Amino acid sequence: MNLTEKLALAALHRLDPETAHGLSIKALKTGLTPAPGPVTSMRLRTQLAGLDLPNPVGLAAGFDKNGEVLGPLSRAGFGFIEVGAVTPRPQPGNPKPRLFRLTEDRAAINRFGFNNEGMEAMARRLEHRPKDAVIGLNLGANKDSTDRARDFAQVLAHCGQWLDFATVNVSSPNTEKLRDLQGKEALSALLAGVLDTREALARPIPVFLKIAPDLTDDELQDIADVARETGIDGVIATNTTLSRDGLRSPHKDQAGGLSGAPLFEKSTRVLARLSQLTDGQIPLIGVGGIGTAEQAYAKICAGASAVQFYTAMVYGGLSLAAEIAQGLDALLARDGFKSVADAVGSKREDWL
Repeated sequence: MNLTEKLALAALHRLDPETAHGLSIKALKTGLTPAPGPVTSMRLRTQLAGLDLPNPVGLAAGFDKNGEVLGPLSRAGFGFIEVGAVTPRPQPGNPKPRLFRLTEDRAAINRFGFNNEGMEAMARRLEHRPKDAVIGLNLGANKDSTDRARDFAQVLAHCGQWLDFATVNVSSPNTEKLRDLQGKEALSALLAGVLDTREALARPIPVFLKIAPDLTDDELQDIADVARETGIDGVIATNTTLSRDGLRSPHKDQAGGLSGAPLFEKSTRVLARLSQLTDGQIPLIGVGGIGTAEQAYAKICAGASAVQFYTAMVYGGLSLAAEIAQGLDALLARDGFKSVADAVGSKREDWL
């Protein structure tokens, strides 16, 4: 991180977190952000469910909810970008304040509730997306929907032609009863509808499932079974947690999903267990608490074929994308791995 970025972060931290996030989006629009371009090497190039990634370090959903800065983000050093979540109809989300920095814990709590401008606004922006980036969309359901399973399929049908992948998000804790859709029967039916919609696209794309870190071992077994039976292309492990173990910040008791550093061990253990339950046969994307190249590497060694992060940028800036990718390349070289794929799951047992 250079001095300019440090000063900008310090200034943003003097503001309300949601206001600061809005200013970050504006800064990206004006080009006042790091733009090293694609970070890649022979070691970093990654195949993920048929996608060719320049590196396996992705941006998690939630940062660019409405697809406003696809171009700048594609030049920030990420190997792939996930935007959204997006619902069929626009919705305001939950009342403010709904985003809290936990500086002492290098974490955040949010209870946004899928605030977004809806699938039509997203589709208009995706139509003009950069063609040389790998861009996916996090699919969501409207809070007042009477058929949430249909909502996911509807967003995919409307936006799918401009996407490289899509993610079914049934793991946000901020939409009432949404996590109920992670149950085996409900999840199987939901994914069947989304996958049928995918097959109707002119260019079928990979579909991933994003799960919560707060699942029991039996529930993880159900997820593994459903993943196999439906034939989804990968699982993103994990979303935010409802746990508050070990937090020090004054905001620790705020309602919502916790992300950032405290989530690292919990989410990595879920990732490793899911890798074990699926015999490493289903690609996994590791998310939760990544803020360094070493942590990204740990997720890969625990079973992830690729990783994503977001909250760490609140504390380390956008330049983290390139720093983590470059650091990961060095770690792979240090340990004698010729590719990311060679390292996947190499230390899974350490997390079980």
